[in-house]
Amino acid sequence: MKLRLVDGSANVPLAETVGATLGVEPCKRTIERFADGELHVAILDSVRGGDVYVIQPTSPPVDEHVMELIFLADACRRAGAARITAVVPYFGYARQDRRASGREAIGAAVVARLLEGAGVARVVAVDLHAPEIEGFFRIPLEHLSAAPLLAAAVRADASSVLVAPDLGAVRLAQRYHKLLHLPIAIVHKTRVSGADVVLRSLMGEVRGRRPIIVDDMISTAATVEAAAAGLVEAGCTPELSVLATHALFVGPAVRRLHALPIVQLVGTDSVQQAGELPAHFQAVSLAPMLADAIARLHRDESLDPLLVHA
Repeated sequence: MKLRLVDGSANVPLAETVGATLGVEPCKRTIERFADGELHVAILDSVRGGDVYVIQPTSPPVDEHVMELIFLADACRRAGAARITAVVPYFGYARQDRRASGREAIGAAVVARLLEGAGVARVVAVDLHAPEIEGFFRIPLEHLSAAPLLAAAVRADASSVLVAPDLGAVRLAQRYHKLLHLPIAIVHKTRVSGADVVLRSLMGEVRGRRPIIVDDMISTAATVEAAAAGLVEAGCTPELSVLATHALFVGPAVRRLHALPIVQLVGTDSVQQAGELPAHFQAVSLAPMLADAIARLHRDESLDPLLVHA
């Protein structure tokens, strides 16, 4: 099967860099909206019999980018692609992995079914908010981690401490522990709204240490803000480093981050940035890792060095 790449509109620069790394130019396609708002996509190059990788993070506006991904996959299926893999560097709706109050949709499960129905045979994702999301898929999901890339970029020393800003980030902090060999502190928070959280407790010794807050994403930055306030109150050195795979920076995020004593903020290019960015922000490219994963999958080789195991 011939390797083919198809890119959605959510992050064209990332897809083009992945293609350049692989030496494969993305297929020509059109993505447009009719006057009534309906989406229309078409693949302009032949993908018949091909091993097709559709690269599309489902970043804001999430619904539009999810539908694009589904339509592109369906177009490839109807054009005779032999195998379709959705490469989703940022998986939107990942935080909707359970019902919190009873009468709710489980968004992550709905998206999983939509991808399967569109003909996707496999999904590649990076640092899912909840690894348990893999269980929503009846097709293989390859869960990659950007932790090695971010750990290599952070400035850490023997006085540093890794901080999980909530209980959900503990496993991610453990991945960084294996890479950086630093102690871990854990923040217990309560979310009071979609944009605000309250710190309840802090476990671990942080006094006099330089904290490195690690999380899978920064959305409104409420979690980072609450963790930073608790860490400073607990006596840590007021020089914060923050590592987060997905830099969404929505709502008041940039304002909140500007107000914090952050000396290093490292994320990836899983989400294409537009508008103002926080001070000290450094984006590490996922393109080499994604290109490596695509090449391995195309050759039916193991992804073990790239996968999340915990």
